[in-house]
Amino acid sequence: MKSIALKFSLLIALIFSSNDFKPITQPKVEEFQGQAFYVSKSTMELGKWGARLSEEQKKQVKARLKNRLEKEYILTFNKEEALFYEDEKLDAMSGATDSWGKNFAPGKQYKNVKTNTQIQSQEFYGKKFLVKDELQNIDWKLGKETKQIGNYMCFKATASIPTNDLAWYDFSWSRLRNTNNETQESDTTSAETEKQSIAMTDVEAWYSPQIPVGHGPLEYWGLPGLILEVSAGNTTMLCTKIVMNPKEKLEIEAPDKGKEITKAKYQETIVEKMKEFRNNRMGRRRG
Repeated sequence: MKSIALKFSLLIALIFSSNDFKPITQPKVEEFQGQAFYVSKSTMELGKWGARLSEEQKKQVKARLKNRLEKEYILTFNKEEALFYEDEKLDAMSGATDSWGKNFAPGKQYKNVKTNTQIQSQEFYGKKFLVKDELQNIDWKLGKETKQIGNYMCFKATASIPTNDLAWYDFSWSRLRNTNNETQESDTTSAETEKQSIAMTDVEAWYSPQIPVGHGPLEYWGLPGLILEVSAGNTTMLCTKIVMNPKEKLEIEAPDKGKEITKAKYQETIVEKMKEFRNNRMGRRRG
């Protein structure tokens, strides 16, 4: 009896060790992955200065700034992680350069929705920074409206987000003026008054539950499906292509070079450097 049991055990062992039979295993989380390709288009307000230009001159200005107003991005993602970066091949092919704009453009961005972490590489006038912080807090309002984007059914979501939080890597002279005003104001300013003075940006996003990940481009995330389109301010970003589970494994690695800093400290650094830049220019004019 023992001999029969032993032979049966050996037979089972041989079957499971055979190259023709392998136990079925569930795919790991990191094996679910994909890539989304986005096109970003921004409109430019010329303001009072633009009012003095002819229609032909306006076209020329917009043509010169096309590489800043129209960009392409790639989002590589799995269930938990995402890496978002600009596809700079078109600029490289055309030879177009925008050295000023690159100082205030978003760098390579890593997000982890499980650990609530964002790591982003930024370069400001030759100095490299590694911006580490929490993901942007977004209070999404889910709507019932739907629309088709490519092969995916999408649902609408809206939110209102502090403008400075959305574009913390950017700079505007109005931010510098606001900073100067804040330092001149009395410390007795009420919290309610400060809250009212915060500029907000209305955001409209379209996400697809058919791709069940909480990722999206730039600062946007946290919806029950991949964000395929998002509009905020004068910019709209639209997904034009999706590749799911490609044959070759996609690497998602967080940037790791540069001086570590938070988003708020990075904003302060930009403002201080631009103050120096302005003061140096004014000093040269006076001289």
